[in-house]
Amino acid sequence: MQINKKQLKTISIEIIETIVGACLMAVATSLFLLPNQLSSGGFAGIATIFYYFLKIPMGATILAFNIPLFLFSGYKLGKTFLAKSMIGTITYSIFIDILDKITPLTQDRFLACIYGGIIIGLGTAIILKANSSTGGSDLVSMLVKKYKPEIRMSNVIIIIDTVIVGLNVFFFKEIEIGLYSALAIYLMGKMIDIIFEGIYFTKLVIIISDRSQEIAEEIGERVRKGVTGLYGKGMYTNENKVVLMCAASRGDVARVKQTAKKIDSKSFIIIANAREVVGLGFKK
Repeated sequence: MQINKKQLKTISIEIIETIVGACLMAVATSLFLLPNQLSSGGFAGIATIFYYFLKIPMGATILAFNIPLFLFSGYKLGKTFLAKSMIGTITYSIFIDILDKITPLTQDRFLACIYGGIIIGLGTAIILKANSSTGGSDLVSMLVKKYKPEIRMSNVIIIIDTVIVGLNVFFFKEIEIGLYSALAIYLMGKMIDIIFEGIYFTKLVIIISDRSQEIAEEIGERVRKGVTGLYGKGMYTNENKVVLMCAASRGDVARVKQTAKKIDSKSFIIIANAREVVGLGFKK
């Protein structure tokens, strides 16, 4: 298959993003998690056990575990994805062993799990956005998804990470390692969510009223928010109604609610979290 200039540029950018993400993951692993015997799950968790008990460099262990996985998954996940993932895994492995020679930034396990989890989450998110991987549980979950589409990738990752963290607790014989590692994995997941879904937390306000036209006009004039009317039907009363839907920032929610209640004290209002809103007046 011939690659045009646009595709080549896209692939080049994704490779750079993969390398940057892998370097961030290596920083989090070598300078925060590994020195404190903490795990972020995946093959890194197994490599932590090898590092402390068999004195094998962590990066070398990760690479050794991933090579057969890459060979097996190559034809299933595509050559481009495989090439980027191998670059990411090799970069991650090399930088872990290089940074391992540097003095850790903290010996406090709580600080290590907080900063390690956030940084490794940031690096992982950058790699995933580049449609790439550093192997491990992420790659295993993708393979499972290919063979069993009905299985959720997140469930596979959680199961693998839980088993690996359990192994860390078993070998190190410290329950605190498992507790701190679980916190680091949670923060990693939240960081990935923020990168993918944004930090623009907004509310979705749904208003059901017999005076929907007046409420919509008042919200538009006083709160300066657009309102959409959806045709609905009350199944109990069997009456047709216009249901108002309005996306509002946290600061505007109270004003929207007060406006609706002022016009119609019997209005039925639902306020729900909208994880991300893209469009006029919000994130572009």
